[in-house]
Amino acid sequence: MSDRPLAYHHTPGRGPTLMFLPGYASDMTGTKALAIEAWAKAHGRACVRFDYSGCGASPGTFEDGTLELWRDDALAVLDHLIDGPVTLVGSSMGGWIMLLVALARPDRIASIVGVAAAPDFTSWGFSDDEKSTLARTGRLEQPSPYSDRPTVTTRAFWQSGESLRVMWPNIPIDCPVRLIHGQRDEDVPWELSLQLARTIRSADVQTILVKDGDHRLSRDADIGTLLSTIEMLTP
Repeated sequence: MSDRPLAYHHTPGRGPTLMFLPGYASDMTGTKALAIEAWAKAHGRACVRFDYSGCGASPGTFEDGTLELWRDDALAVLDHLIDGPVTLVGSSMGGWIMLLVALARPDRIASIVGVAAAPDFTSWGFSDDEKSTLARTGRLEQPSPYSDRPTVTTRAFWQSGESLRVMWPNIPIDCPVRLIHGQRDEDVPWELSLQLARTIRSADVQTILVKDGDHRLSRDADIGTLLSTIEMLTP
């Protein structure tokens, strides 16, 4: 598939193929990825879930990863594993990679679905002190609410993210877009999805706010919202 082997699961079926893009320090075994795959199997739909280099079951070292590297992993999966149109589903950082993939392969993308999408978080997601630590030491450790291990960010990842920022006055994406965001998200401000909706060029953009939803949006009701959104986009 590329010069870097990647772990993936490919469910054959009719298209557009659903392609799930995990968040930072996440992998293809999360609740949303598995729920999308199960829905695809039940409805005869094609689906791909995969792990970025150094994440989950894919070989490599997590701290060697950058946003550019993981974007290229997603493009390799799209180019070499999937035929025909694709619906991208990006969670958190995966929502940023989703936008980068849609910009790089506009003719392949049927639609995109962001779940607490977090584009440009290297810009707004770190304090000045944290950015100073990254610049000085090359590494930042932060407590994680989702793991006993700290979340590690490297200077290389941060610099890569800064070079791939997309939140400019007009994002030239023209396919249908759906953005789902919980209003109790403590990691990514829900207002970012409203800003993203205004910034994307497509006229077919809808934002779905879940008033009591957190960042993960992994409750049964949240998964139901995600799957119904996908079904309406790709009947």
